[in-house]
Amino acid sequence: MDQALLLALDASNFVLAIVLVAMGLVIIFGLMRVINMAHGELFLLGAYCMVAVEQAGGSFWLGLALAPLAVGLVGLVMEQLVVRHLYHRFLDSILATWGISIAIKQAVVLIFGPASQQVSQPLASSLSLFGADYPVYRLFIMAVSLAVVALTFWIFFRSDFGLKARSVIANRNMAACLGIDTRHLDRMTFCYGAALAGLAGAVMAPIMSVDPQMGLGFLVPAFLSILVGGSGHLAGALLGATVVGGTDSVTAALWSPVAAQIVVFTMAVIAIRLFPQGLVGGLRRYRFFGGRLFGGKRR
Repeated sequence: MDQALLLALDASNFVLAIVLVAMGLVIIFGLMRVINMAHGELFLLGAYCMVAVEQAGGSFWLGLALAPLAVGLVGLVMEQLVVRHLYHRFLDSILATWGISIAIKQAVVLIFGPASQQVSQPLASSLSLFGADYPVYRLFIMAVSLAVVALTFWIFFRSDFGLKARSVIANRNMAACLGIDTRHLDRMTFCYGAALAGLAGAVMAPIMSVDPQMGLGFLVPAFLSILVGGSGHLAGALLGATVVGGTDSVTAALWSPVAAQIVVFTMAVIAIRLFPQGLVGGLRRYRFFGGRLFGGKRR
């Protein structure tokens, strides 16, 4: 029972970290139809922001506050200089953002070196849960992730910004005719998606080896989560990350990491074959998820 509880907590920790990355990808793709291949490097920048703050003598909490702001600013610059010219141009957006990802990694290597870095944990104690000791910091990661997920759903389903964003997604030209500033929404949405990735990298940095290749380890599961769950729904990112991250964590713990990769990719291929629109799109009780977030009619 203790081992099962620890395994479930570890899987939840990994799933919620993937959710933060995947939600940023879903938001950017839903509004702009841009596939951001540099999203993993935005995660990377969040982690290296923590390294830079710690090396400068700052506290972990300062780094956690600054990382999403700094990465969000990087996302804003990316959108203004490159991404805004690539709306609805899938191949061009893939190539351009892939080039940005390579440039970011090389810049990190030049500044911090190729060696891995470590970030100290601010909460090093453990908490006894049903007779099993579990690190407090991992519980903190889950709490932060759940809070951000709830905030994101509130923004897109309950705020004026979310209403305008959904209007632009449904019909950009009509929204512009009604006086909605679509360029402002594009900038703010890309910035928010980048900030989510930066926050994920910052909060995961203390329990990972921070190196220039770490972004890929979260970009691939995030893309798989979107494909499995559905590319047009925030709920799809949440469900897909649960399936992909949970399967990966459990299989790696019970078998091996290599076997986990095989199982996850096989499961993703089967899910995509059976549910081309994602698991959320294929569920009969679709209204449970609040309807489509990115366009379309409620079933």
